[in-house]
Amino acid sequence: MSVCLKSSRNRGCKSNFVTPLTRIRYRIRLNGFYTKKEISFTPISALELHGTGANMVETTCQKTPFYNLCVSALKSDPRSSDADVAGLAQIGTDKLKAKATATLRQITALLKVAKDPKLKMALRDCADYYNAIVKYDIPVAVEAVTKGDPKFGVEGATDAANEADACGRGFKNQPKFPIYASNKVVHDLSAVVASIVQLLL
Repeated sequence: MSVCLKSSRNRGCKSNFVTPLTRIRYRIRLNGFYTKKEISFTPISALELHGTGANMVETTCQKTPFYNLCVSALKSDPRSSDADVAGLAQIGTDKLKAKATATLRQITALLKVAKDPKLKMALRDCADYYNAIVKYDIPVAVEAVTKGDPKFGVEGATDAANEADACGRGFKNQPKFPIYASNKVVHDLSAVVASIVQLLL
């Protein structure tokens, strides 16, 4: 599976989900710098996944780039005990929506007290990105999963990851990144959701 995590909103990133994907490429911030990572796996469809409960969660999460986050997020919801892949995708989108909404609130609160002009600019940009995530990207993913149209679900989740990545890049030259932890969870969880929804294609 290949997930482009350069910002896809008017920044030249193109995602193509027409063919089955075998690699996930993503970017993580380490010691102030972004590093490209890639994970490969054998393409598999939801029809090839068997089992329920913990077994289904673990098997499904093995097909994502962030296994531990995937397992913890899905198992924290009681619905995962008897969910199929579509059900796990729904849980993932719900978790993503909750975390992105909380991060947007965090950004809004920081903007109210920020004094440094450059910090305020970076936070404003992040607010724009997170508004896009909460108001557009996640609703697209949720609706796509609900209506059984996974192609658009993958695109919506990937766009959310792209927005979070773009938010992080805005702090590249800043001495601190006050929403680093929250932004990373949103980014990584978006990639997880994209991977799970991809299994429904």
